[in-house]
Amino acid sequence: MGTAKNTLTVVGLGAGDLDQLPYGIYRTLKQASHLYLRTQEHPVVTQLATEGVTYESFDAVYEQHDAFAEVYEEIVERLLTKAAQEDGIVYAVPGHPLVAERTVQLLLENGPARGVDIEIGGGQSFIDPLFARLKIDPIEGFTLLDGTALAAHQISPGLHTIIAQVYDVFIASDVKLTLMDVLPDDYLVTVATAVGVKGEERIDTVPLFELDRLDHFGNLSLVYVPPAKDERVAYRQFSHLKEIVAVLRSPDGCPWDREQTHQSIRKNLIEETYEVLETIDDEDPDAMCEELGDLLMQIMLHSQMAAEEGYFTVDDVIATLNEKLVRRHPHVFGEKSAEDSEEALANWQEIKAQEKAAKGIDVTTQSKLAGIPRDLPALMYAYKLQKKAAHVGFDWDDIADVYAKVDEEYRELQEASEDERAGELGDLLFAVVNVARFLGLDPEEALALTNTKFKKRFSYIEQKLQEAGRSFEETDLQEMDKWWEEAKHHAKGRE
Repeated sequence: MGTAKNTLTVVGLGAGDLDQLPYGIYRTLKQASHLYLRTQEHPVVTQLATEGVTYESFDAVYEQHDAFAEVYEEIVERLLTKAAQEDGIVYAVPGHPLVAERTVQLLLENGPARGVDIEIGGGQSFIDPLFARLKIDPIEGFTLLDGTALAAHQISPGLHTIIAQVYDVFIASDVKLTLMDVLPDDYLVTVATAVGVKGEERIDTVPLFELDRLDHFGNLSLVYVPPAKDERVAYRQFSHLKEIVAVLRSPDGCPWDREQTHQSIRKNLIEETYEVLETIDDEDPDAMCEELGDLLMQIMLHSQMAAEEGYFTVDDVIATLNEKLVRRHPHVFGEKSAEDSEEALANWQEIKAQEKAAKGIDVTTQSKLAGIPRDLPALMYAYKLQKKAAHVGFDWDDIADVYAKVDEEYRELQEASEDERAGELGDLLFAVVNVARFLGLDPEEALALTNTKFKKRFSYIEQKLQEAGRSFEETDLQEMDKWWEEAKHHAKGRE
């Protein structure tokens, strides 16, 4: 036979005053030999006290902890300890026990293992009177969120949103800042306190930025956010982007977008990537924001095409990425550790090898040069080839040898026949990439810096010609070289 369990009865105090309390719950509260309240800040409690009902509240526990999670854990621990020792304990919470009551969920999770049966006695939640007061039809869709642990990703702007447990201005301020990640600062929201309680009900609709300036936050306060119909809100939603791309590719969409294939827009992906890189080099965040959007559009188009062909969706792309990021960062999301970037990289490489093995790829027989994207720019490709070769010991011992190799390749280029020049030039460039690698420099970035420098100096020559009212045909190399040196001098002066 199993050990008999004591029972802890949990009831809700409802959303209003004593007149709205069901008779069965009223009788349970009146007859309780040991009545505990999460908080005594509720209209029903004041009225019960006048009828001689005695109780013990956990309000003091809130003052002893900095986090709500700690408060709830201590309340549950006290209740289960008492309930395991004696029967007939009643625990009363505002509203309904199963609506926005974390302590009740913790009791249900931990009670049976502690020898305590948790019996839910019911009650009226704040949702019913709120729907009635604000004339909301829940069939349109709504979300109920916890103001003490609100995150932007939880908010669905197209639904009615109720944010409960907004106890004070500090929580209200956190709620406001979180909502501002999704909604415009002037979006109208409603703060409701003690809905349905005669003489205590307060309802105010204010712009979002004024949310925490109201003065009636308390245990019975919540924030209501109506569904958003504003384009400013829709444009910030990833789901809206998916809809737009699907429409563009639909029979009623854009003829050009409908005609595209993975291959036809392949080059666009490369071009948009380089446009993003240009904004990074220019340190232009506004332009970067726009160009990253253009790059994302290419990803969306490829994903939409794949979805139409039944291969994968953009959600699959995101899921694959999320899974990979978690899997390859066991030092962050798992039990491994990494004291520095080298250890983190070692973890990453080890997991990549395990992934290849799981796919049936034998890394022991695979070329050591495998895994480099073949469409990389040639300088970058050469750099990665050399790094992989160096990793297994195929490398120069000293940079002096590399400089000597550059001199050798330079002489061979000078002596090459017309048919040999392209190959000899490639050998020289490959040797120069080796120099960059030994110096710890990225040759692609180094050449990009020189390209930028050349463009600025040449633009200076054009400026001087324009100031003189002359064209390139009306000058000579000697004069242009003089301006080139001036451009160099001005650039050094700014540095």
